[in-house]
Amino acid sequence: MTAPRRLLRVLPPGHRERLMSLASEVSFEQSQRIFEERGTADRFWIVRSGTVTLDLRLAGSRPTAVSSLESGDLLGWSWLFPPFQWDFGAEALSPVRAYEFQGPEVQALCDEDPAFGYGLLRVIAEILAYRVQAARVRVLDLFAPHAGR
Repeated sequence: MTAPRRLLRVLPPGHRERLMSLASEVSFEQSQRIFEERGTADRFWIVRSGTVTLDLRLAGSRPTAVSSLESGDLLGWSWLFPPFQWDFGAEALSPVRAYEFQGPEVQALCDEDPAFGYGLLRVIAEILAYRVQAARVRVLDLFAPHAGR
């Protein structure tokens, strides 16, 4: 599978401008939980600087890191799909600056402009497919050595 695409780099300029008109700038301190697995998903972010760790609660109570996101990466897609709950948790590994987007506002823009909506969802779907595959590989790496025991 090819490397994930950066959302803001691949959107056509007009679509990028429309999306960015809904952005607000936010920051997260190192070790701050951004969202919890199964929590309400009503927004997403594009990381401007810093690193975010995506995690899952597997066998134990502590979350297990499955992926890291950096500058330019999309953080969050669960705002798009019912039941609108996060599939992963997320934590700032370092201080993070990001653009934040409210899901309902972006969904309304997608409904208003189907060409924008299709373009946005197509890129997000490519990113999502890449991330799911990467998470699967990470989980197999974590548990494969223990499979024969």
